[in-house]
Amino acid sequence: MVRFENVGLRYGMGPEVLRDVTFGIPARSFQFLTGPSGAGKTTLLRLLFLSLRPTRGLISIFGRDAAKLDPNETAALRQRIGIVFQDFRLLDHLSTYENVALPLRVQGREEASYRAEVSELLQWVGLGERMHVLPPVLSGGEKQRAAIARALISRPEILLADEPTGNVDPSLARRLLRLFLELHKSGTSILIATHDIALMDQFDARRLVINQGRLTVYD
Repeated sequence: MVRFENVGLRYGMGPEVLRDVTFGIPARSFQFLTGPSGAGKTTLLRLLFLSLRPTRGLISIFGRDAAKLDPNETAALRQRIGIVFQDFRLLDHLSTYENVALPLRVQGREEASYRAEVSELLQWVGLGERMHVLPPVLSGGEKQRAAIARALISRPEILLADEPTGNVDPSLARRLLRLFLELHKSGTSILIATHDIALMDQFDARRLVINQGRLTVYD
């Protein structure tokens, strides 16, 4: 589904922050991306979400060369990728329910067709009583759960998550990981960026370790 071949990235004239990165995301796979702070995990996720272009190398997503995509094609491919940003990126003028439903609205679906689906997912992540409040009222953990629900609601083919359990307690972290696993069983490829070794040790999953801009794969 995704292939990186000798990908490098630098900002301006500075040194490369990613160097010769080569790896793939197979269909129906579950993987962790880990490494120290500042190693390049978030940068790699941004490349995967097509919000950055590499300085060199090839990125292929769903069989398409990312360098040759026009804006409309990029937008279409992004609809097949769910992403949980570390800074949440909720829209403050929309309620929790409206934020989670937004990807379905963008797809042109009528609210009657997804109202129950959105409400059920919000109940599952523990936000059933908070679905009509605005994001500024939510705690950090509640914003995290809302961002995860928004990424999951359209059942993406690939889910990218940047520290998705960083603002929740251990019990809810395990619950959220089980949700990711259920999504994986239904056919979605999952890539979770985390520095939580104890959390990763609970799952038998491939690890992509990034350090000083270079990636090593451990099956």
